[in-house]
Parts: sequence; C-alpha cells; structure tokens
Amino acid sequence: MKKTLLAEFTAREGAQDEVARLIGDYTLKVREEEGNLAFDVYTKAAAPHAFWIFEVYRDEDAFQAHLNAPYGGPFNAALVPLIEEDASALTFLNPLATNP
Repeated sequence: MKKTLLAEFTAREGAQDEVARLIGDYTLKVREEEGNLAFDVYTKAAAPHAFWIFEVYRDEDAFQAHLNAPYGGPFNAALVPLIEEDASALTFLNPLATNP
C-alpha cells in the first residue's frame, strides 16, 4: 500500500527565501529516491510563508528508506531554526475506497 502524507510548516519572519532554497535542494534529492512517487511543494496562496509538501511513497519500506536517507537529518537540522514549529507537522492520508 502506498504511503501518502502531507508535511506542513511555517517559515519564520524573514526566513521564507532560505526555507524555499533548502526545500528546493531537498526536493531534488527526494525525487531521486527509488520509492518516491511524488514530492510536491506548495505555499498557501494567502500565506506564502506557510509550506505544504505532498509526499507519496511506493510503500512503508520506501517511506522508511526516505526517513533513513543521509541527507534528511541535515535538512531537518537546517530547517528547524527557520520555522515557527518545533518540526514539520505530518498528516498521514488514506485514499477513499472510490479512488482508482
């Protein structure tokens, strides 16, 4: 079963450009992961300092491989002082039975 989630965080005042740069570099690496099916980054139209990342992995094993990738820890360490939250808020999603 695919592993699908939404990660959310808010850039601190004045840190939006640095957060966007970090997430851009990270996105390129994640999209190269064998088990990654989607890694799409958005900002809220009404609040461009609020970031949403829609992620889909082939299965739980692919998601665990993502979590254990060597670039994840350094990315999160660089991100945490730039965001309002203590870490990204993760929401795991399940498809409706009617989805193909």
